[in-house]
Amino acid sequence: MLSENTSTEELEPILAVDKSVTGRTWVERPVEHRIVQAIAQNNNLPEIVARVVAGRGISIEDAPVFLNPTLKETLPDPSIFKDMDKACSRIAEAIIEGEKVAIFGDYDVDGATSAAIFKKFFKALGQELTAYIPDRMNEGYGPNKKALLELKAAGHKLVITVDCGIVSFDPLSAAKDAGLDIIVLDHHQAEARLPDAVAVVNPNRLDQEAGFGQLAAIGVSFITIVGINRELRNHGWYTEEGIDEPNIIEWLDLVALGTICDVVPLVGVNRALVSQGLRIMARRSNVGLKALSDISGIIEVPGTYHAGFLLGPRVNAGGRVGRSDAGTILLSTDDEEEAIRIASELNTYNAERQAIEAMVLEDAMNMVQSEIGVGGFVPPVIIAANAGWHPGVIGIVAGRLKEHFNRPTLVIAIDDKGEAKGSARSVIGVDIGAAVTAARQAEILTAGGGHAMAAGFSLKAENIDALGVFLNKRLKSTVEKAMKSLSLKLDGVLSLSAVSPSLVHQLDEIGPYGQGNAQPRFAFADCYISYVDIVGKDHVKVSLKGPDGCNVKAMAFRSSDKPLGRLLLESRGQIIKIAGTIRNNHWNGQTSAEIFIEDAAK
Repeated sequence: MLSENTSTEELEPILAVDKSVTGRTWVERPVEHRIVQAIAQNNNLPEIVARVVAGRGISIEDAPVFLNPTLKETLPDPSIFKDMDKACSRIAEAIIEGEKVAIFGDYDVDGATSAAIFKKFFKALGQELTAYIPDRMNEGYGPNKKALLELKAAGHKLVITVDCGIVSFDPLSAAKDAGLDIIVLDHHQAEARLPDAVAVVNPNRLDQEAGFGQLAAIGVSFITIVGINRELRNHGWYTEEGIDEPNIIEWLDLVALGTICDVVPLVGVNRALVSQGLRIMARRSNVGLKALSDISGIIEVPGTYHAGFLLGPRVNAGGRVGRSDAGTILLSTDDEEEAIRIASELNTYNAERQAIEAMVLEDAMNMVQSEIGVGGFVPPVIIAANAGWHPGVIGIVAGRLKEHFNRPTLVIAIDDKGEAKGSARSVIGVDIGAAVTAARQAEILTAGGGHAMAAGFSLKAENIDALGVFLNKRLKSTVEKAMKSLSLKLDGVLSLSAVSPSLVHQLDEIGPYGQGNAQPRFAFADCYISYVDIVGKDHVKVSLKGPDGCNVKAMAFRSSDKPLGRLLLESRGQIIKIAGTIRNNHWNGQTSAEIFIEDAAK
């Protein structure tokens, strides 16, 4: 399979585009024609759809599982994870003994869904579970000593951390000294040293057998609940207590939401979790998700787009600019009135977040542009820092700057005490999580960790310059290598007349798409721009006409001030080449296929 950072030197550019308006080479995902034909014939697929499957490195033998991902085939036995049996045994013991248990989560979607699924599980067993979600502004990310000791003082004997805790050495050590049992369920990059806890379950432990490192925290949480459920069953607890064993499959909608929003690869077990979870989400049985879907205006069957761009941002908004626990409460409640009220609150928070984000983004963009200058040298790592920026939006702003400059980007908010909180986003081929961990180990950061593509950290404001020097030196060669291999991987060339609702439907059937299983992308030649204009704040709307006279609508999102948008706006009445994805648009009972433009060339 061609990886996202594979060199393009030996690949023939599609439509002779060796440098597009975004500076990329258009290359076709290499496939063998015989494999495409076999996948098409064996699975009754159109050839273009079979080509997409083969282009993702799927063999003839593996195609049936890829096309129909099931948990029966992909879900691992919980016991394969280090410390899982200890974790399940301790949690089952707490349930059997009726101990007071708390879940300590993160304020993002992955953390909220993880906390919510445990709330659902305990509620199904007739037991209470305290959910503690730290305040982003006052407490920051992860377990802290004060909160853990307060939970101990309130009578809790066991605390389960979800989506956090893997590098919380001091707080967890203090909790243990106070007599509080801790179980860590996390997926962030681990170090050789593990926190002092009863059990540390993390597919990215250095001593963990490889194979499931792509799991989000919600995936780890779901598998842990499978293990706890088995432990209780083996103890005969359900029979003794006269309690029906819960149908944990019905909570896969939460698993799908958390997995999609944490942007982990949708391969292997993640693919099955999301595929089945989206089907359950469509049933609208979770009253919180139902209320949130309604207020988000979702009227069609939900997919990865709806979860990632409509539901997720609203759940996140509580932790960013509102109540950190709002998402967890919404996703775990069975009260429809409460769900509608909280969904409305989150919708308001999301609008507030958007306004704050726009202000910080403009400020940060101007700052970086000023430092670089017109046509100036773009450093390997972009860093923007300022006092007064809201820490709840710096991750989103970092992502926007990363998209604009195509460099690993860090955005840092400084408070009035000289303490700084930062968020990092990276490009394909550059592991920002490992770099942040190295900076913490070098004592430039006071805390930090994350994934290859994203990380969070804290530091003293006076160390920001030192962080920039450290990261630029460490990542210079890696970034240069990533920039040399810039390419846009495409699944072939289509005519505009081929863009139809039926083709989109056929392609949707081999989803879900996301990180690690990219939405199919195609190139289109001879696109005459008959209409183009800016809509909204910065989107570019286009009408395309093909050589045969067919018309297709297209959109380039957030592009009016970027090279792509400027090329489109300047090309009215001209013929250009475009590349992008195709999706169906549902409006007034009508369905039409549109192109989402990602790149273009003359």
